[in-house]
Amino acid sequence: MSNAGKLLFLFCFPCLVYGQSPIDKTHLNIDTTGQKDIIDIGRALLKSKKPRNDSIDAKKKIYFSFLPVSTSVPGGGTALVTSTTAGFYMGGRSTTYISSVSFTPYFNLKGRFGLPIRSNVWLNNNSWLIQGDTRFLVYPQYTWGLGGDQPEGHKLLVDYSYIRFYQAVLKRITSYFYAGLGYNLDYYIDIENGDNNNVGNNISKFTNYKYGTATDVNSFSSGPSLDLLYDSRKNDLNPFPGAYVNFIYRYNIEAVGSNNNWQSLYADFRKYVSLSNNGPKNILAFWAYYWTVFDSPAPYLDLPAIGMDPYNRSGRGIEQNRYRGKRLIYFETEYRRDITRNGVLGFVLFANINSAGQPITNDFAYWNPAAGAGLRIKFNKKSDTNICIDYGLSKDYSTLILGLGEAF
Repeated sequence: MSNAGKLLFLFCFPCLVYGQSPIDKTHLNIDTTGQKDIIDIGRALLKSKKPRNDSIDAKKKIYFSFLPVSTSVPGGGTALVTSTTAGFYMGGRSTTYISSVSFTPYFNLKGRFGLPIRSNVWLNNNSWLIQGDTRFLVYPQYTWGLGGDQPEGHKLLVDYSYIRFYQAVLKRITSYFYAGLGYNLDYYIDIENGDNNNVGNNISKFTNYKYGTATDVNSFSSGPSLDLLYDSRKNDLNPFPGAYVNFIYRYNIEAVGSNNNWQSLYADFRKYVSLSNNGPKNILAFWAYYWTVFDSPAPYLDLPAIGMDPYNRSGRGIEQNRYRGKRLIYFETEYRRDITRNGVLGFVLFANINSAGQPITNDFAYWNPAAGAGLRIKFNKKSDTNICIDYGLSKDYSTLILGLGEAF
């Protein structure tokens, strides 16, 4: 590992330490006293004669946030992306976390488009959690093969259509701890080489991997999952101090349509530490995950890859899918701070590092760091949803990332 990689690893390492922080169990609703958002600012600029009534606003059932942007998409090119997030309560606000549904469609004039919907619904008193992730995508993306040492120029565009259907239902066992079952489906349709500059390369030869890489065929993975969750955060759109631990064991079997029998484990750890008791937000956030497929014929596009975690949020500053292997480990640290006392403006500083298992040995031989900074603009104080504008960079790559809600 390079000296820079070692330093960044040490910076991200505290994510592995998860001490218990005090959590207010009786006041989970978001305190907006003295807070402002761009809705308030817009009304002030328009000199609205009717003041915003926060007491009435607090009784609304759903809080919407919108963000239309034009940005790059996997495989190159620019697309129009519209992001809509809805925050709402399914029970008493003093005992129930805020639920969220996100819809982020994108399209361009070259036939690339996506319709992803993700939901996180907490029922009354947090008694049940219902999670969903449904996507239909025309989704070309580059691949660099397996391992963490492939040069930037060694890449191939893989073109396919994609359907995802993930659903999980978890029951509260004790305070903050949940267990449940899910069903996961990944359907990759008409997988083919989409790179005109590498016409002679078929995907199997390029990746030196035989499962799910045949040209002009489909790859179908289907099976149940066992889900374990510990979540003491108050709001997944903008997490408060607390902790999050999630284990997802997935078993794909031919009996329910899967092309192959294969298994995977995804283990996610997050910790949020407040650096001040009062005043503007001042938080240090840590994230780590370990993702692996067991010794089984998992299809190539289902193998762990950077930026392909369940929320597609890891590896800011690294091109999506840049590193892939039969196992992947990831660390990230972010500092979050309000600029204004009313919470309208804030900033973040972040650094992350990852390593994908090498072919054959599966060793974590190469570590790939990235870093960046971002601006936060409060869109809706009732759901505590921020417009997030991040700039991240790594070796041979940099990008501007726009979205609603924090990366983790």
